[in-house]
Amino acid sequence: MRAFVAVELDEAARAVVAAEQTLARKLLGARSSSLRLVGPQQIHFTLVFLANVAEPLVEPLTAAMRQPISGLAPFRIRIGGFGVFPPRGAPRVLWLGLLDGVRQMTELQAAVAARVGALGLRLEDRAFRPHLTLARWRDARPSDRVPFERASPARAIAEMTVDRVTLFESRLSSEGASHVPLAQSPLSGTS
Repeated sequence: MRAFVAVELDEAARAVVAAEQTLARKLLGARSSSLRLVGPQQIHFTLVFLANVAEPLVEPLTAAMRQPISGLAPFRIRIGGFGVFPPRGAPRVLWLGLLDGVRQMTELQAAVAARVGALGLRLEDRAFRPHLTLARWRDARPSDRVPFERASPARAIAEMTVDRVTLFESRLSSEGASHVPLAQSPLSGTS
């Protein structure tokens, strides 16, 4: 089973982020058709991506992700600021970052990674950078990054409270991926 743990957007943030996708297309102008937008219901902050979870580990993982995350209280985040991956050359991914809440989101990611890692699941070996993937380029040119580098300074487009994480199964089909929630872990704030 392909799985990941993420922070979901609330409906208000999801609507504003979808509007930001429209702005991104406008910024690219004639090149906007080179962007493949992520469906608004699919946008989330991925904390831990688990490529393939072996069948014997599915139930222990689901059970672990139904337990509260102690020691971390719910917190507020402010979303804003376009970015692209990779940092040089033709971009492949367009994203939005966090203006506030980076430290708390990083602590949350570390707690989730420790919980999942304790089950023996293999984790990605790259630094965590909280972001929302808005789009991927079908056909990118290095000049495609310029409108996003020149965009107005990062401004907050949405705020929300992070009070839980969700374990999702990612099902692939010819129509793309669908994300099925399997379990949620609330942030309890107590140790």
